[in-house]
Amino acid sequence: MASPDDLQFQEFEEAADLLSSNPGAATLSISSPSAAVSSGEVKVDLSDDEDNQQESSELLAGEKQTGGFWTFEYYQSFFNVDTVQVLDRIKGSVMPLPGRNFVKHNIRSNPDLYGPFWICVTLVFSVAISGNLSKFLSEMGDTDYHYRPEFHRVSIAAVAVFLYAWLVPLGVWGFLTWRQSVERQISGYTFLETVCVYGYSLFIYIPTSILWTIPLYWLQWLLIVIAMVISGSVLVLTFWPAVRDDTKLTAFTTMAVIVSLHALLAVGCKLYFFQTAMYTGSSHSGQQITPASNHTALTVGKPQ
Repeated sequence: MASPDDLQFQEFEEAADLLSSNPGAATLSISSPSAAVSSGEVKVDLSDDEDNQQESSELLAGEKQTGGFWTFEYYQSFFNVDTVQVLDRIKGSVMPLPGRNFVKHNIRSNPDLYGPFWICVTLVFSVAISGNLSKFLSEMGDTDYHYRPEFHRVSIAAVAVFLYAWLVPLGVWGFLTWRQSVERQISGYTFLETVCVYGYSLFIYIPTSILWTIPLYWLQWLLIVIAMVISGSVLVLTFWPAVRDDTKLTAFTTMAVIVSLHALLAVGCKLYFFQTAMYTGSSHSGQQITPASNHTALTVGKPQ
């Protein structure tokens, strides 16, 4: 059995004595950041680990920033969404629920420009193509009518839709920011969130513009009223919490302007691109009167 003296801690000899007794021994050094393997000495390079640890700490702390607005990485973050997120936001824009803020429940975590951009592009082509098709269907019974595609309608629709989708949110955001500087209790939205709300609110007009090709005047206006109520509700439920703490006159005037501009876009597209349906058949009924009236005049004026 080992004695207590054998279990006592012993001091190790100095490294120099160990090396002198065994010159061929390998040593491990971590004092130098860069190292190389040579005979009798092994050194470890920790520079890569330090860089990785520093990069990880920057990502966790949120200190790694994107480039300036002139770089591609700056705009790439605005399109960082997947299909599930876009579909969820489209679903929220066509089924507005009372008390459910579209910004807080759908886009505040990650506002994007991917959905609004493609919604606006799709709306431009759906309005232009459906408008041409509606005119063709309404004039199809006229033998004197020759169909000519009106490609300039695509440009007009693009100007109207994109100006509305950018200028109106810019005005709303600027006004809310100005009111927030005066009334501190008003909660504001960023410009990107405002553009995102307006972009997704236009989605309901895509299926509506396709249904406008049905040559029924009352049905077209019924569809436009339904679309305006749905999309307008998204804007009202979103921006009302931002202005309700202001004065009553300012709050109601702001909401009235927002809804009116939204309705103006829908009514303007309906009257410009689908205006021929209500005039169908009016030109044919007036051409039957002239021969009869001329015959009557000749009969009356004939001497007896």
